[in-house]
Amino acid sequence: MDQNRLYTLPALPYDYRDLAPSISEEQLRIHHTKHHQGYVNGANAVFEKLEKARKEGSDPDQKAVAKELSFHIGGFLLHVLYWENLAPAGKGGGGSPGGDLAKQIDKDFGSFERFKKEFIAATNSVEGSGWGALSYCKKTGRLLVMQIEKHNVNVFPGFPLLLVVDAWEHAYYIDYKNDRAKYLENIWNIINWKTVGSRFESAKKA
Repeated sequence: MDQNRLYTLPALPYDYRDLAPSISEEQLRIHHTKHHQGYVNGANAVFEKLEKARKEGSDPDQKAVAKELSFHIGGFLLHVLYWENLAPAGKGGGGSPGGDLAKQIDKDFGSFERFKKEFIAATNSVEGSGWGALSYCKKTGRLLVMQIEKHNVNVFPGFPLLLVVDAWEHAYYIDYKNDRAKYLENIWNIINWKTVGSRFESAKKA
């Protein structure tokens, strides 16, 4: 296959140890090199399956292929966003949003603390594995909290994602065991609000 048309694992914008103590070096390394890499491998395997079938003239189960590809590509893309909207505490991570994003949060949620409460509740209550996300509806000009199951269920089609938080157990189990709520409490110490704010500005202009 043409290697330029395959997914590859992106490097993190920080070292594996830099998000501690919110996320330990061991937790981050395994999450990135094993789980994120797994979605890279999964998507590429589907591409190879499709290419082989087309060359041979065979007919794969298109329903199964579409579902599998959606799962792996969703997992790949959400992890890319996740790594980018994290930063070491005190070095871009933590605190609260500023600028237009802060104003929009106050307008739509009443306060930053109310937004955090709603976001945590949505993320913590994902059934099984999934994500919490902050999205933007361009039609109504509203910020919306989105609950994504797995990587590809309950998504609002076309809504840009400003902030995503991984709620799969593989994102926190080494550090927090089954205490998802404690992980979600500590994740705010490493949220990169500059990146989230930039995504918001881009979403408004799109």
